[in-house]
Amino acid sequence: MLLALCLITAGVLLRQVDRLHFSARRPNTADAARLIALQRDRANNWTPTLLMAGQWIQIVGYWLLAKHGPLATVTAAAGVAVQFRHLQEVSHHAVHGVLARTRRANLLLAEAGAHLPLGLVPAAVRRRRHVRDHHPNATLATDPNLAELAAAGLRPGISRSRFNLALFHPLTPGGLRATTVGLASGLRPHPARCAAFALVPVAAYLTGGWAGMVAGFVAPRLLLYPLLAWWSLLVEHTWWDPEHRSGTPAEVEAGRCMRLYPRSRGLASLAAATWLPYGDLHHYAHSAHPGLRWDYLPALERHLPSPHFTPAALFAGQASVIRRHRAALT
Repeated sequence: MLLALCLITAGVLLRQVDRLHFSARRPNTADAARLIALQRDRANNWTPTLLMAGQWIQIVGYWLLAKHGPLATVTAAAGVAVQFRHLQEVSHHAVHGVLARTRRANLLLAEAGAHLPLGLVPAAVRRRRHVRDHHPNATLATDPNLAELAAAGLRPGISRSRFNLALFHPLTPGGLRATTVGLASGLRPHPARCAAFALVPVAAYLTGGWAGMVAGFVAPRLLLYPLLAWWSLLVEHTWWDPEHRSGTPAEVEAGRCMRLYPRSRGLASLAAATWLPYGDLHHYAHSAHPGLRWDYLPALERHLPSPHFTPAALFAGQASVIRRHRAALT
């Protein structure tokens, strides 16, 4: 147990090297030009490498923790799911080319640290789908993310019961099938990718036994991490009732993005530490300036006008994200 806690702590501390490096001289609020100049000045390849290593050291710690009783097993499953979600967001910035200094380092870190061990599509494919297909077309009919939501049943005219079920889509039989099909389609043509992906559950088993493999890989990868990613998708945009605007990128994105928990520092901090990490809570600022690293998104957000929808909650309340989505669809 002590070794597991030490590894988790060591991973957290190692990740802070990257945060501290990029926080140097960071203003409280500034425009994109100033922040991009600071980002370029601080860009390097070594602190992102330590960041990725810290995430995996934490995961190994959770694998060790899983074999110390039922409570530890549940904690490990939740902890690994959160770390997988973090890896997804770190690699998201890599495909935007802002995690590390060079294009090669960005793709290498995305592949080695997230895409290969999690069984995601090649980073170059994700870059095409996300940077080229999603960002310019967010909330439009050609947006692949909108098609993903529709495949889960989130379409105009959906019933209330079907809508409520779709909120937990990754936990349903259809959602689990979509997750496994996505894994298979990304791995099938690439034997080397299959081998790299298979090493992770083997390592989890060798580290934490069956509890380590099931709670430290199978449940997080197939159920819990997809659920966290699904909820993050739901709070990125006002998918079905955006305000179509023209003007600067910030003005356009202000009409189709949202900012969750704008007045609750506690809920915002909890979300940023778990299911909306590495700037995903500030998706509006990211959409306005996708070339900006997560470290600088809060400062940019303070400089921008607020988006047209700033919900105080995900599920509950008149102004919650879910209530707005349901009204738009039903």
